[in-house]
Amino acid sequence: MQSFPFFIQLGFVHISDLASYDHILFLVALCAVYRIEQWRIISILVTAFTVGHSITLALAALETLSIPSDVIEFLIPTTIMFTAFQNVLGRSSTGRHSKMLRNYALALFFGFIHGMGFSNYFRALLMGESNIFAPLLGFNLGIELGQLLVVLVIVGTAFLFLNVIRVRFRDWNVFVSGAAAGMALMLMVENRFW
Repeated sequence: MQSFPFFIQLGFVHISDLASYDHILFLVALCAVYRIEQWRIISILVTAFTVGHSITLALAALETLSIPSDVIEFLIPTTIMFTAFQNVLGRSSTGRHSKMLRNYALALFFGFIHGMGFSNYFRALLMGESNIFAPLLGFNLGIELGQLLVVLVIVGTAFLFLNVIRVRFRDWNVFVSGAAAGMALMLMVENRFW
């Protein structure tokens, strides 16, 4: 059995690995519409995302849930595309509170999808493990730490562009969301399953 710190490190490396940038790209799209002053909202959104993929990882590790990986590899960039479009086009007539609840629910749901992307890798790590709780907790803590570091870099960069260079917020959102949508579209085409 691997140690608890091993799984923390593994989760951290897994989320911050630039070679698997789709999860980082989702975080970029998720944060594009927020300013550093809204750090509480951002941290709750990222935590909702983590809760979503934690549940999925647990279900996959227990072999309760299984979705073909080619479908998941297509759905992950779809979540990025949806989030990017929502950032730019998402004006709604609903109140601010309703909009925030919807955003948290979407982050949770998209976490389910992204968690399936981790599940095969995580399940392979658990071969022969009888107790999945400690590895699952460690892996998710590592992912959360990695995500928070990525988010810190994203909002720090946004702060620089918005407050120092004085880019207009709307221009920042359109540029970042458009770049994320473009990269997501390439991933969707590359990972289409039909």
